Amino acid sequence: MMSTPELAACGSYAASVWLAARNNVHTWWIGLIGCVLYGWVFFEAKLYADVTLQVFFIVSSILGWINWVKGNQGAEVPIRRTSQQLGITLVVLSLLVAAGYAALLHRFTDAWSPWLDSLILTFSVLAQFMLMGRRLENWYAWLVVNTIAVPLYAARELYFTAGLYLIFWFNAWYGLYRWRRELAQQ
Repeated sequence: MMSTPELAACGSYAASVWLAARNNVHTWWIGLIGCVLYGWVFFEAKLYADVTLQVFFIVSSILGWINWVKGNQGAEVPIRRTSQQLGITLVVLSLLVAAGYAALLHRFTDAWSPWLDSLILTFSVLAQFMLMGRRLENWYAWLVVNTIAVPLYAARELYFTAGLYLIFWFNAWYGLYRWRRELAQQ
């Protein structure tokens, strides 16, 4: 059953992600509101890696906001690509960190699905750092996150959140399309 905090978090996140795909700086402060609310929702659902993720999102949203506004010596950071070697290294590191965090959650908490929850955590962190740096490949990482998150959240009866992440999946495709187009015009 959907709670009022879940509904408010969904609304904030939806607006934030919609703005991110449109390369709009207001994505950051609106996302902060959703982070606080989702921290509460995920704690109640025993998705502790997602709670940790919300703390990370709060800090990274502040830093991303500053980076997008100030950029490199006051100039806006342009959309850019990540090298294949760096991309592969980041994916491997994300998988290793996910495995380690999942093992900790499995052993020391009553976490529900620590393995999938940890994959969402690590690939969200990867995607967020890439988004903060305006790297095109952030959208691929968000596609991975959303693909895992939809069934996980549905299984925890967070149906509105699962639906929202399904919309985010489509939005990631749109963001990828739009950012590719902007990159080509730079």
